[in-house]
Amino acid sequence: MELRVLHYFVVLAEELHFGRAATRLLVAQPSLSYAIKELEQELGVVLLQRDRRSVSLTEAGQAVLIEARRTLEQSERVRSVAEQFRSRLTGKLRVGFEATGAGQIGTLAQARFKQQYPDVQIVPRRFDWGAEAEALRMGTVDVAYLWLPAQSEGLQLEIIAREPRLVGMATFHPLASHPQIQIMDLADEPLMWTKKAPKMWVDWWAVNPRPDGREPHWGPTNDNVEEMLEQVASGLAICLAPTSLSAYYGRPDLVWRPVIDIEPLQIAIAWRSHDTNPLVEHFVSIVRAVATETQRAHKTEKAT
Repeated sequence: MELRVLHYFVVLAEELHFGRAATRLLVAQPSLSYAIKELEQELGVVLLQRDRRSVSLTEAGQAVLIEARRTLEQSERVRSVAEQFRSRLTGKLRVGFEATGAGQIGTLAQARFKQQYPDVQIVPRRFDWGAEAEALRMGTVDVAYLWLPAQSEGLQLEIIAREPRLVGMATFHPLASHPQIQIMDLADEPLMWTKKAPKMWVDWWAVNPRPDGREPHWGPTNDNVEEMLEQVASGLAICLAPTSLSAYYGRPDLVWRPVIDIEPLQIAIAWRSHDTNPLVEHFVSIVRAVATETQRAHKTEKAT
């Protein structure tokens, strides 16, 4: 029994959807299905009930899920303890991000990494829109949080979080009284955008084209989040941003409303393919663990 396959099972049990689980794991859906079938055959029980519309855990699957999580958590502890005895890692780890990066996950991961590796200095490097992927490829940083879509050639990615997207507007904007927004409500609103990011990145954030086939109403440009929010607060335009940005850059002259019919932002931890820096491996492992714990806590909160 491989830890990799147990990890596949845990992610699938959390998503209850083969497509979403495969996307999160960055594997092909047939490979995921094959791995789960092999695990069921090895254990001699059916873990999941499948039909064309849904996936659900069997009673055996629920019991195995508890032990699989414990096993994965314990394997991380074993590895961490052994690593600390094997060598006291030192040096610097440069972490790239834009705006709010990975939000709370990034903050918690950095704190945990510092606890486990006190002799390593974490150097945060902030970049303007969409620039962190290129910085990672060029070696300016060792690891980075990417807001997808991103140009990922030469990089390894692992999705760690999803954040709903909000529209930001001035407090006096006519739509500020609406509790939630649909994208076509914004069809005639000038939208903030940037020339610094790749076109695919700009188009994704702008939802271009819109459902009716038209382009957004392009408003002023900006080079960074502070410039963007200053122009939005003055009423010159609106902006689209992830949930964490509304909290981390809270301003009394802005309001934020959920856009309910567009896909959320996916955030990934990324590193260079074939990177042999042990600090990167340890940092990614901690980010992965924190992301899993955070997702589990959110699901528990929703269930209660």
